[in-house]
Formats: sequence, structure tokens, C-alpha cells
Amino acid sequence: MTPYQSPDDMTKEARMTQVADAAILTARASGAEVVPRFSTDRRRWLQLALAVVWAFDGLLQFQTIMFTRGFAQLFIGTSGHGNPAWVSSSIHWAWSIVEANPVPTNAAFATLQLALGLGIAWRRSVRVALIVSIVWSLAVWWFAEDLGGLLSGTANALTGAPGAVLLYAVLAVLLWPTQRDTSRSFVAAEPVGAAAAKVVWLVLWLGFAALNLQPANLEPGAVSATVAGMGDGQPGWVTAIVDGFAEFSAHNGAALSIVGAIIMAFVGLGILLPRRWNRAAVAVALVVSAFIWVVGQALGAVFGGQSTDVNSGPLLAIVALAYWPTGPSAANRAADGEPA
Repeated sequence: MTPYQSPDDMTKEARMTQVADAAILTARASGAEVVPRFSTDRRRWLQLALAVVWAFDGLLQFQTIMFTRGFAQLFIGTSGHGNPAWVSSSIHWAWSIVEANPVPTNAAFATLQLALGLGIAWRRSVRVALIVSIVWSLAVWWFAEDLGGLLSGTANALTGAPGAVLLYAVLAVLLWPTQRDTSRSFVAAEPVGAAAAKVVWLVLWLGFAALNLQPANLEPGAVSATVAGMGDGQPGWVTAIVDGFAEFSAHNGAALSIVGAIIMAFVGLGILLPRRWNRAAVAVALVVSAFIWVVGQALGAVFGGQSTDVNSGPLLAIVALAYWPTGPSAANRAADGEPA
């Protein structure tokens, strides 16, 4: 409050903010640990977004085809191609179990994923649910997503690399409930610290750039071949967008892959730059995530009756939002002698 303000002139929200800031300053003066409410609330909203995606995946798993042998043949039996023999053999072992018992295995898969969504949404069970989600994600990444195709030589962000389900595990770590003060950082830094979180970002986005520059992805028709047919069975406007991009990229695959690699490299390195560039990099990451999901993944093909998940686009967006820089409050600035 300034000398010229009276309590009656202040809104309820402003008074509450001053009380909260005063409490932060008092706590800091006593050496207590402080968790900015804004940062904590943002983390909770992102946890709820992750919960919604898990629950929606569980509902997709309840589709009729998932309870037939066609599920194993379509989604697991075709996995493993292009991977080392030791990877392929383990995938086919899992496929044989699901194919022989499609109803009970799929019922378990669907129920577990729905339970994970509900568990993350409920505060009391969020930690347990996140731990289980990590174990389940890694299992699915290996046995059903064949390590995101990373060993095939053709994987890229449009195909869902590094494996959409792996991003669930990454988010479980980055959104882990904690009491760390990150008022000058970002939500993803709370559980593991800013340095480690930045390494995760660098590996993810520079990894995308590197995948784009694989020889197979620099072929003239590589990009077109990746997205062609992805819009089949989806709403007309989605099909039109996907087919239009497939036609446009038919002879421009190499140039598009290189441009994409440059953009993704900027996004990755942007986390190391000053705050204004952090925001720009995260904003570009959100745009790229939307492009990947709509153009490359046809909204996860969720309208075709055969999709098991939403694919990587929405998860990349949640990851990006977890890295959006958190602005310091007036109390934080005052604690460091900065003007409020």
C-alpha cells in the first residue's frame, strides 16, 4: 500500500495480495521455505491437464476393436520392425500374450489408464498415480511403441518420437508435487531444479532437430510419406489439412526437414537465453506442438475408432507450458532489493 492509498480504496484482491506478500517476506526473514502460490497453482493445472489426457486415453482403450485380436495385430504385432532383434523379440512376446487374451488384457489396460487419470486428478493420490504412470509409460514405450521408433532411423516429431507415452513419464517427473521455491524460474524446475529441467528441454528439442536430419528424413518425399493417409477417417477439415500438407511436401521433404530442424534447435537453445527469449522459445514450442498434432498426427486420429491415445502433440504442449517463465512477485523483488 502506498501512503496515498486507504484500505477502502483497495480491492479485496489487492489486499489479499499484500497480505500474501507480507507473509512471504516474513517467512523468508525467518529462513522458512517459500512456495509461490502462482507457481504452485500453475503446476496443479498442468497436473489436471495430464490427468485429462490419461483419462481420455483410457476411454479410447474401451473402443470395441481394442477387445479383439485385431488390436494386438494392428497396434503391437506391427511394432518392432526396423529395431534390433533383442527389441523385436521382446515386443513380439508381449504381442503373443495380448493376442491370446484380448479381452482381459485390454480391460486391464483401459481401466489402469482411466484410474491414472482419476488418481492424478485427486490430490491425495497424485504422487502414487504419478509413480505408477512412470512404470506403465516405460512398459508401453518398450512393448507397444517400440522405443518410439528411435532406433529405426526414420523417427521424427511428426511420427510421435520419442514416443508419446514416454512424454507421460517425463511429465510425471516435471510435475511432481514439491515445496521448492521457483518464483524466478518455471514449474518444471520445481522437482529437479532449473539446471536438470533445462537439460531435459535441451535433450527433447535438440533431439527433435537431430532426428529431422537423419538421412531417411532428408529424402524428397520423406515428409509427405510420413503424413500421407493420416487424415483418413477424420473430420473433413482435418483430412483436408493433412492431405494438403502431404501434397505440398511431396517434393520438398529435405528443405522442410532442415527448416524444422532449425526451428527446433532454436526452441531447444532458447531455454539457455535471457527470460524474454525463454518466453519466445516456449511460445514457438507451443506453435510447433499444435502443428505436429494437427498436420502430422491428425489430432491423434481419435475420430477413426482405432486410436489408443492422443499422440504426442498435446503432451508437448503441456511440457512447454511447464517451462513458461514464472514472473517474480512484488515480495520476491523486494526481498532482493529490486523495485516493486
